[in-house]
Amino acid sequence: MNVRSLNTRLASMNPIAIILYGLIIWFVIAFLIYPNLNIYGEIFFKDGKFTLEAAEKLLSSERAMKSLYNSFILAFSLVVTVNIVGITLVLISEYFDIKGAKILKLGYSTTLIYSGVVLVSGYKFVYGEEGFMTKLLVRIFPSFDTTWFHGYWAVLFVMTFACTSNHFLFLSNAIRKIDFQTVEAARNMGASAWYILRRVVLPVLKPTIYALTILTFLTGLAATSAPLILGGKEFQTITPMILTFSKSMTSRDLAALLALILGLATLVLLTVMIRFERKGNFMSVSKVKSELVKQKIRHKVGNVAAHILAYGLFVLYIVPVVLIILFSFTDSASITTATLNPNSFTLDNYIQVFSSMSAFKPYLVSIVYAAAASVIVVALTLAVSRLLHKYNNKWTLALEYSLLIPWILPSTLIAIGLIVTFNTPKLVIGNSVLVGTVWMLLIAYVIVHIPFTLRMVKASFFSLDGNLEDAARNLGAKPFYTFRKVLLPIILPSTLAVLALNFNGILADYDVTVFLYHPLYQPLGIVIKNSTDAQAAADTKALTLVYSVILMIMSTITLYFVYGRNSRT
Repeated sequence: MNVRSLNTRLASMNPIAIILYGLIIWFVIAFLIYPNLNIYGEIFFKDGKFTLEAAEKLLSSERAMKSLYNSFILAFSLVVTVNIVGITLVLISEYFDIKGAKILKLGYSTTLIYSGVVLVSGYKFVYGEEGFMTKLLVRIFPSFDTTWFHGYWAVLFVMTFACTSNHFLFLSNAIRKIDFQTVEAARNMGASAWYILRRVVLPVLKPTIYALTILTFLTGLAATSAPLILGGKEFQTITPMILTFSKSMTSRDLAALLALILGLATLVLLTVMIRFERKGNFMSVSKVKSELVKQKIRHKVGNVAAHILAYGLFVLYIVPVVLIILFSFTDSASITTATLNPNSFTLDNYIQVFSSMSAFKPYLVSIVYAAAASVIVVALTLAVSRLLHKYNNKWTLALEYSLLIPWILPSTLIAIGLIVTFNTPKLVIGNSVLVGTVWMLLIAYVIVHIPFTLRMVKASFFSLDGNLEDAARNLGAKPFYTFRKVLLPIILPSTLAVLALNFNGILADYDVTVFLYHPLYQPLGIVIKNSTDAQAAADTKALTLVYSVILMIMSTITLYFVYGRNSRT
């Protein structure tokens, strides 16, 4: 597009649209491009001169190098454990004929309604030093070590179960699409159940398993909540170390370098995943597919073992949720001693949350942040999607790629980039300082959720019938009126679903929040994490349990309205 045609288009556009698109371009430059370029300057340039001082400090820091080592160990370990458990869950719930499969699926899907810091705090509440299961084991075995749930193995255990939610969502969907005719043909040729599973079923699932493996590795590499709450000093990983270094001006460049290493690892792994997807071709060749029929395990011992395994995993998944709900209705003494007594059940915790402003404040802060960020990011991506839908040129392509930057960078790097960039006045934001303000966290929430929202909203736009807009134009409708009255009502249901998912995800966020929150306005994620500390008051722990239950209820409602109403399984 040349300058003359660009000027012609600008002249034909509504002034409000020009201002809106100008704000979008400013936002992209100010918060997506500039901070992520500026971070390189903070690391490699001091007083205008190139330096490797940060790299030298990193190599000489035993704690920093140990955290890098621990992060990669955790990531590789999770690839093995999460795939084993995740594939097992999907086979139990979707492939094999297991009694009570519907109930089992409900238990396995509990990680969809509570995750992150809420999930980790729940597991610590059950298995930690003061946890219910630990106290129970001490009563049975008086010499039992109460500090057993700590360090690498505790982090690996919790994250293994936390990360299977992706398998449960995506691998379950993939296995349902397997052509049953190929399975039946293999059986008719005399193939055993194990051979069919290994040579017929799993190869078809390889693309999904590869993608989930990369996502699991990245999750382990950037883990925050589990290592911070359960890892202790002996198992510190990259993100908690970045958080520690970012609090000091003298070590902020070290935090930035660690975040950059995390970002480079993310880019490399995403590149590998794309190459696997392009090279792999594991699709079924059958033209007429038949629905997969659950397979009976004919070996008696194998069938019993499968059922024991299925219900054993069910117990592991469901126990933290059940205990969080039960203890949220008990008094502080019962929570402190981890004992359930019928006489201790009360509604006082819930009454306090909704009647005391100090108790409700963290919830209110999170609701305001989540609502504001969700609305802003949806409005932003609606405008961008409209632009991408209407114009197809190098400028809109550059805009789209710029908005996808947060997808290829870990949230830690984005947070550090904002901290090191906006801790001093910058012309691009009117010589203001954002660090230490309530706006910084809101901006970060919007940035992190742009890529997912843009992909979903853009897909809705490009599924519209082009004749609708042509008809409206022929009737004399202006572009904005057409968008507001014709296009928006059609894409509104899917847009509201994305808004609900974003709202749900932000409510208990910890990974971004911990770097950027205002001390006077602590969101739920920070309060829930603080309640896991040994010195936390019993009343605080009681309120945290109530917060967790409310979050699980809201997550369940959100998932039902987004996914459940269209499900027939």
